[in-house]
Amino acid sequence: MPNLLYNKNSLIGILKNYFYLYFESFPVGTAENLFMFVLSVIALESANSIRFLYTHFLKGISRKSLNAFYYTCSYAKLDYSRFMGITAKIAISLISDFYADEPVFLLIDDTIVPKSGCKFEGVSKLFDHSYHTGSKFLNGHCFVSLSICIPVSKNRNIHYMTIPLGYKMWQKEKSKMALAADMVSQIMPVLSNINQVILLFDSWYAKNDITSLVSKYSNLDIICSARCDSVLYDLPPEKTGKRGRPAKHGKKLSIYDDFELSDGKIGNYFIGYRKVISNIFSDLTIMAYVTASNKTGSGRRLFLSTINPADIHISCAWQEKAPLNQTGKEWMCYIPLFLYSFRWNIEVGYYEQKTFWSLFSYMVRSKRAIELVVNLINIAYCSMKILPYKDSFFNDHRNESVQEFRFCLSKAIKEQIFIIGFVNFVETDNKSKDVLELLKERIFSKSA
Repeated sequence: MPNLLYNKNSLIGILKNYFYLYFESFPVGTAENLFMFVLSVIALESANSIRFLYTHFLKGISRKSLNAFYYTCSYAKLDYSRFMGITAKIAISLISDFYADEPVFLLIDDTIVPKSGCKFEGVSKLFDHSYHTGSKFLNGHCFVSLSICIPVSKNRNIHYMTIPLGYKMWQKEKSKMALAADMVSQIMPVLSNINQVILLFDSWYAKNDITSLVSKYSNLDIICSARCDSVLYDLPPEKTGKRGRPAKHGKKLSIYDDFELSDGKIGNYFIGYRKVISNIFSDLTIMAYVTASNKTGSGRRLFLSTINPADIHISCAWQEKAPLNQTGKEWMCYIPLFLYSFRWNIEVGYYEQKTFWSLFSYMVRSKRAIELVVNLINIAYCSMKILPYKDSFFNDHRNESVQEFRFCLSKAIKEQIFIIGFVNFVETDNKSKDVLELLKERIFSKSA
């Protein structure tokens, strides 16, 4: 590998400085292998397999064998779970002082990956509510993921950028709820200086493993959907002064009979809300929201929030999208429900990573190798979102999609490698020094 490739003034040098934030604690050879892997993912715009990356890119820039990269992914002793904390630190560093009081969101969800055969470690029969294969069940892996939404400036508005922090493979020894709770617990110390962190998830994760986190972190609140048959209670009646233990809660509530829906639609739904007590949150007083597309139908959905609307510090008028930017005084009580819409950003990330980044096209078999490859591709994806805000040289790419920015970098990386290879080939005493200096100047021009 020519030393020119890693010059700090070249594009590849800039990328190396960024990605070595993740790899700096690893052995030198391991860190170099991991960086070249990530660089190949960006340059080839695909990651079908390690063999594919090696055949079409890695062997052209490295003298290392294919087995060296397989060994790094499968057997090298490294803690890739720290990638989540590093990405979170970089992400919150992008929040300007103007948006320091805006809330930061954490998103929990899971996704399934169909796999044929039984040679992949941890593969099992999974229920598929989306019928990806035309059947209710498929053979594959399930990954639990955690993403962060941070406020950044875009077109003079507040844009919440979603950055996936990491993936963990679910296996039957530990529930998905416990796995997600561990991921949140790993990230929360990094977010200790954020005033408000709001955790968003669907009804599957509305269990004690995760809801109990509210009592552990003073700056953490939860907004989630819940099953329609979740038990809700009215607030306890006032004390009468009579003998006996006072009631912990009031009567049991029904989402059909005890919630008065709004006269008109708020956004796309009629909405009713009230303070309630639920066993889901260990008898905390929380806000419950019920939505319905029409007042007479039976299709109603339930949402729960541990944070009072008046305590949410968010600049609604400067938000990028409706209905938040249309929220006036009369809609302030519905803000927790509006904020839940950020949870859908994680689905967009799944689509982009599966469709354009070959996130789950891995061919390695062991759980360790699978998780490492998936998380390496993920930090490459995250870099395409972070770099336009972190490095001023890439500011012009802020309004481009992740795929468009990757295409620009891919083209520049290939061009730089070609020129470096040419310089390395012709660099002899008999060649013109002026030509070589001109080529080197072209290499280090940071063209992207």
